Amino acid sequence: MITLESAALTDVGKKRKGNEDSFFRDDDLQLYVVADGMGGHQAGEVASNLLVETVQGYMRRFQEEEGDVDELEDSDDSLSQEANRLVSSVYLANRVVNQFALSRDTYTGMGTTVSAVSFTEDSFVAVNVGDSPIFLIRDNKIQVISVFHTVEAEQALLDPEGKSKLGKQFSHMLTRAIGTKESVEADATELIAKKDDILVISSDGMSDKVKAEEVLDLVAKSKPDKACRSLVNLALDRGGDDNITVVIIKVKKLKSTKTTKTAKTSKTAKKGKKKK
Repeated sequence: MITLESAALTDVGKKRKGNEDSFFRDDDLQLYVVADGMGGHQAGEVASNLLVETVQGYMRRFQEEEGDVDELEDSDDSLSQEANRLVSSVYLANRVVNQFALSRDTYTGMGTTVSAVSFTEDSFVAVNVGDSPIFLIRDNKIQVISVFHTVEAEQALLDPEGKSKLGKQFSHMLTRAIGTKESVEADATELIAKKDDILVISSDGMSDKVKAEEVLDLVAKSKPDKACRSLVNLALDRGGDDNITVVIIKVKKLKSTKTTKTAKTSKTAKKGKKKK
């Protein structure tokens, strides 16, 4: 199994009264989640908490329960069973949040983003819905391995020149979110892990204020706990307009050296269904 070192930190920021971000970090379960909730009357906080509780609860069953676990079908043949479990946990969370939103008028329309990473013996899978980024730092380079589900991002794919004509408000206008509809499509990417890989999951309260190159510089030279504090402080210094959450995971040791495999990537994981 991969040996990991991680840390996480959340801050309400300078402009918000409450924190609608939620996160989960567990080096034993090797699961890491950030959720950025939305909705009035604390509905965003409820949505993000429900998401985190559902995802970690579903994933924990496969580690702790003996015998057959009632498992959802694999959503994508290109992903491993472990990766499909994370995708399935997100779809399960979508149903939970959606049903909860329908139960009270004050929660109507509530939802949340989700960005999650889980590890297997020699790989990791990154799954997301919304615009909370997942960065991979490898070989002193940084890239976003999640997919932004926003009007601006999707317009850029269809018409790169037309992107510049959109107003700033479209940069965070979500085209997908957890809980706003009965079903949702997640994006998933599975990669073979390498020693010294670093993954950074954040809410947009951090990524809007800190450039990717700055994330690389701060994270690469510090331990995860110190790097989390540095990133949050930098976002606060630059206004702290939103809730700020950061989770950092470093790959310290690999049990095997299977780093020559071809990476598995699924751009869109289909909706999972329950096995009969």
